[in-house]
Amino acid sequence: MADWNPALYSRFEDERTRPARDLLARCRLDGAPGGAGLRIADLGCGPGNSTELLFERFPEAEITGFDTSEAMLTQARRRLPTCRFEQGDIGRFQAERPFDLLFANASLQWVLGHESLVPALFAQVAPGGLLAAQIPDNLAEPSQTAMRTIAAEPEFAGFFQGFSEAREAVATRATYYDWLIREASEVDVWTTVYEHPMESAEAITDWFRSTGLKPFIDRLPERERERFLGRYTQEMTRLYGERADERRLLAFPRLFFVARRR
Repeated sequence: MADWNPALYSRFEDERTRPARDLLARCRLDGAPGGAGLRIADLGCGPGNSTELLFERFPEAEITGFDTSEAMLTQARRRLPTCRFEQGDIGRFQAERPFDLLFANASLQWVLGHESLVPALFAQVAPGGLLAAQIPDNLAEPSQTAMRTIAAEPEFAGFFQGFSEAREAVATRATYYDWLIREASEVDVWTTVYEHPMESAEAITDWFRSTGLKPFIDRLPERERERFLGRYTQEMTRLYGERADERRLLAFPRLFFVARRR
């Protein structure tokens, strides 16, 4: 894919950061106040919004943010000049030494093969440390199925021969529990469905332009890209009706887990 757009991603930063706050609230780590001596990695740190939460909670920890996007890393470095940021692929992540907290907010969905990925990441956590993740679980939501439906329409189908979103269905909570509990002293797994009030159908399109829509529109020439986005907005108008305040509620299920390594 083309590089990510930090400005577009950050337009809905409060909504995107809320699940990271909820995830971090379940992360209990022993140690000195302020996190002195702790090593923390933010996997898929994006523009640094989740890293900032980690820094606020553990200001004395050694915190490193990893992302594949240089544009996102540049934004993160500007935001948090005292933290370290490195280019890195979660699917190939190899720590030089174990981390006390591996934190992954809305990033693992871009990596296939969770059955092997999740245990591999957990193996890089220090004893007593945590692997904590929040994974969008919305592939069956109308906002996502509309993308695939439009891509199959005659005017667009030719651009999507052999196309894959490079995403897979999120496993069940019980399955993630089973993948982790073999090496864990405790595993906390849950699902939350957020209902985001959106100002318009166009706002829903803008939300997904920097995430779920990106693999689709990256395949298209500019003219067809705008037509695709216009069709998507039409579908969002149809699928997400106006509420009593004339806004539209965007349902967004997310799966969470926090596992402590034995």
